Amino acid sequence: MRITNATALLGETFMPQTTLVTAHGEIAAIQDSTLAAQQSAVCETLCDLGGDYLLPGMVDVHIHAFMGRDTMEGEDAVRHMSRELRKMGVAAFLPTTMSASPEDTQKALAGIYAVMQTPEPGGAVVLGAHMEAPFLQASRAGAQRKEFFVMPTQENWKRFVGPYESVVRMITLAPELPGVMDFIATLVDKGIIVSLGHTDCTAEQVHEAADRGASQITHTFNAQTPLNHRAPGVPGAALVDSRIACQFICDGIHLHPDVIRLLVRSKGPTLAVAITDAMEAAGMPEGQYQLGGQEVFVKDGAARLKDGTLAGSTLTMIRAMQNLIAFGIAPEDAARMVTEAPARSINESDYGTLRVGAPAVMARFGKDWEFLGTVEG
Repeated sequence: MRITNATALLGETFMPQTTLVTAHGEIAAIQDSTLAAQQSAVCETLCDLGGDYLLPGMVDVHIHAFMGRDTMEGEDAVRHMSRELRKMGVAAFLPTTMSASPEDTQKALAGIYAVMQTPEPGGAVVLGAHMEAPFLQASRAGAQRKEFFVMPTQENWKRFVGPYESVVRMITLAPELPGVMDFIATLVDKGIIVSLGHTDCTAEQVHEAADRGASQITHTFNAQTPLNHRAPGVPGAALVDSRIACQFICDGIHLHPDVIRLLVRSKGPTLAVAITDAMEAAGMPEGQYQLGGQEVFVKDGAARLKDGTLAGSTLTMIRAMQNLIAFGIAPEDAARMVTEAPARSINESDYGTLRVGAPAVMARFGKDWEFLGTVEG
């Protein structure tokens, strides 16, 4: 397939008049359109983008559910998410678990494993699981069910992951829990990304966790100690520690636009990681839904428990990028925060950039940043 006249995100900038040749599901060549026109065609031109923007397929490293189905339901739900996310320009994702019993957690991991072993045809690729539980702080539970929280021990780890340890790509935990620093180091040695979240820890504990290998913050500013000028807390430490990537929910509800601008200025487009933290109402009408066995009410775009606690989001990666641009972030930086930054945050090299050999799953946007569909080679 030959894709011509694209304004493509190549490295740090959008390059107009770009031609991409795809073959066998990968990008086979990237050329300037003028040069490409002078050369003999290696395949028939099938797609003229007319100058539209072309991004790598987006990557979501924190998403619980989408369009009525939740990761915790198992394989069929993860396959549904995979199919629907691909239509929304997402090339790859980490299905994310909620706090639950060991049995239900293993059921969710088993479903993720099944889709990894036999990928959904035409779906977004499952890169592993993001476990957001069970080693969390009860005082910062948010919408997580704290009755399932446990201490970070090897015994509890084995109880919750069972035979599916290899499925876990990332885990969110609270670094102030007893024995957690050695536990972090052990997980990192296994190749698991450790993200800090749902935590009451200090700035000093964030830096110590980074010393042990933690490299990410889960939904920065939410469900954690706040930024204070004498006690900078989780976000204060994270914003200045160059070892740490910061997830953020750019829906205009979880974070004020000024806070998003602060985060982006501090971390830059490579360490500011846009996520959705989406629950099952994402892509669905407003109304009553479920998250982790709890009733969630969606009104005016916000998902909340009965007591008003925010319970995930209804955000898509498309809207996250559009919001970033509306908040004054340079489009090329916003684009990298939904593609390259999330992929790199989990040490994923196959996704997140347009380059020869990368999967030919791309997202097309119009002149006013309206989403025009997924481009596949």
